[in-house]
Order: sequence, then structure tokens, then C-alpha cells
Amino acid sequence: MPGKSLTERIADLGHRLAVEAHAAWLAARDNRVPWHARLLAVAVAAYALSPIDLIPDFIPVLGWLDDLILVPLGLWTVRRLIPDPLWAELHAAAEAASHRPSSRAGMVFILLLWAGLLYIVYWSVRTSPWH
Repeated sequence: MPGKSLTERIADLGHRLAVEAHAAWLAARDNRVPWHARLLAVAVAAYALSPIDLIPDFIPVLGWLDDLILVPLGLWTVRRLIPDPLWAELHAAAEAASHRPSSRAGMVFILLLWAGLLYIVYWSVRTSPWH
């Protein structure tokens, strides 16, 4: 069987970036990590895991550049600021977490929370005196 298809390689890259972002998030919360690495890890993990981008993804080409350049560059920098044995431990924990099943109940809760917030915003705009 020949090498992996482009789709499989992209999925692998996405998985690796998700694990690295989770490891950065774990690093940000670990007191053994130097403070400057923790600060950068919070920023990188939050940006990588956030649905809000510096450049929105719907902008052709440019929308994906921040994800393709900023996130890997930030993760690479965080990785360089953390001692190897500690990074290996954090990365192993993130990799193990990536194989656990996700909670459908948690996902439903978050979706209902967002729906409720959107309804409140809609209702407040609809009933505002300026409308």
C-alpha cells in the first residue's frame, strides 16, 4: 500500500497540532514550567483552541495563514522554552487525553449555552428602544 493520502496527512497534522496545543495548555498550568514559558503557552494554547482568529478563516488564503504560521511557530517557541523531560511528560499526558472519548453531554451543554446566549442577545436587540 502506498503512502498516506493527502487527506490522511492533513488529519495527522491536525491531530499533532491539537496534541501540541493541549500540551501547551497543560504547560501553562504547571508550576514547574518557567513563568515566561507559561505566559506564552497560555497565549498560544488559547489562540490555537479558540474559534476566534486574528484573520477570519473565510478570507481566502490569508484566513488560513495565521493558523498555518502563527500557531506552529508559537507552539515551537513554547516547546523550546520548556526543559525536554518536562515537555515529554506534558506531551504524553496530552497524547493520552487525545485518545479518550469526548463527552457528548458536555458538547450539548456548550451548544445549549451558546444558543441561550444568542437568544438573549437577539431578545435584547429586538426589544431595545433604538430598534
